[in-house]
Amino acid sequence: MSEIRSLSPALLWQFFDTLCSIPHPSGHEAAVRQWITDWAQEQGLAVQQDKVGNLIIRKAATAGMEQRKGVILQAHMDMVPQANATTNHDFTRDPILPWIDGDWVRARGTTLGADNGIGLAACLAVLADDKVQHGPLEVLLTIDEESGMTGAFGLEPGLLQGEILLNTDSEQDGDVYMGCAGGVDANITLPFQADSVPTGHQAFRLAITGLRGGHSGINIHQGRASANKLLAELLHDIGQHIPARLAELHGGTLRNAIAREAWALLTLPAADADRLQTLLEHRRRQYSREFAGIDDFIKLELAPAELPTRVMTAELQQRLVAALLVCPHGVMEMSRTMAGVVQTSTNLGVIKTEAEQIYVQCLIRSLHDDGRDRVAGMTAAAFSLAGGNCRFDGAYPGWQPDPDSAIMQLLLDTHEALFGVQPAVKVIHAGLECGLFKAVYPQWDMVSFGPTIQGAHSPDERVHIEAVSRFWQLLVKVLKQIP
Repeated sequence: MSEIRSLSPALLWQFFDTLCSIPHPSGHEAAVRQWITDWAQEQGLAVQQDKVGNLIIRKAATAGMEQRKGVILQAHMDMVPQANATTNHDFTRDPILPWIDGDWVRARGTTLGADNGIGLAACLAVLADDKVQHGPLEVLLTIDEESGMTGAFGLEPGLLQGEILLNTDSEQDGDVYMGCAGGVDANITLPFQADSVPTGHQAFRLAITGLRGGHSGINIHQGRASANKLLAELLHDIGQHIPARLAELHGGTLRNAIAREAWALLTLPAADADRLQTLLEHRRRQYSREFAGIDDFIKLELAPAELPTRVMTAELQQRLVAALLVCPHGVMEMSRTMAGVVQTSTNLGVIKTEAEQIYVQCLIRSLHDDGRDRVAGMTAAAFSLAGGNCRFDGAYPGWQPDPDSAIMQLLLDTHEALFGVQPAVKVIHAGLECGLFKAVYPQWDMVSFGPTIQGAHSPDERVHIEAVSRFWQLLVKVLKQIP
């Protein structure tokens, strides 16, 4: 048990603390799902697991509210596993260690999992608290939202009877979301073509660290540096001035997180080591100016390394670095109809050198399929010219706004009654599961809201304590007001 159990609302924070103690990164939700199942059955609640592993928990209406419209309260069970390089943490075995930092809760050296653990804890707290008044209630808890939306893709028609869906996966107090971007994964491979290490070469490990990273949807418009793009720039620059050979390169760990760290293993003539240090110092000063106020702690570090057994052929090295350099990354297009809303973006999320190939993964997001497909074509073309193969997987639709949404209006009115101001109605560039739900349950009236979470998908993740209290008040009041 941690100190966050002293916070209010007590039930919500107690559930969140328990969730932190159970490892649940994407693809490893079995333990947390079993704990939730056991707990719900102990409460006498009906629990159903569907064929892909989602949970549906049903609670009867509060006495006298049986004729209210049925509500589906929804969250996902997985979290993004990201840790600082200096943090030794196994996300499949080790608990998250939350702590109170002033007005915020954060974790020690890792992602906190407030995305979407606070929403998940709120769902469980509603089920546990008989003082919360509501009509017929179904709680839908999905798997694998962060790495592929497997749970939402696999949701079958006819399993749920409710008419209104409350998604708890938004991250800004005072905002209410009525639409989101769709997306697709670009999975790229280039065959590894090996050469022997040139005679007289020494090996060095070049690392880029200290970046903020962040959510590739929510933070993509803020101009944060991508370690993968910076590494591509550095390798291109080195190749113009020093006869260095590339043995391997790695960057980022998740397609939906802006890469915070990247590194390359290089060999070069010993006489050129000082030139490389000079070049890196020049680039470090450049990046300090370029990303001032955005990424103030970028580090470029060079250290001697063990000589590798192979390097890439000069031709592969040239093609790979060129492809990474021109690979689309960042905001590609802003919405023409909604001021300040990103319409299309892409994230160069992962680079890995494997035994037989180099693997690259990007996540392309767009409010419209046309924009998504356009950037997908650009990405495929860049790597095709470099001799790579690009496969697109996991395409999911956006959630198109409904200006006539009754639940949206109810939430706006309830927020104003509680807090004296209407929330801002927005479309989020992140990929919520709502678009996939709408394809299976087109009759659902949907809205998404949540507390303020900053730094999601990075070890800087933190959730605002007072915003959690406001989120809980709003959720409880909306459930009571359902017509």
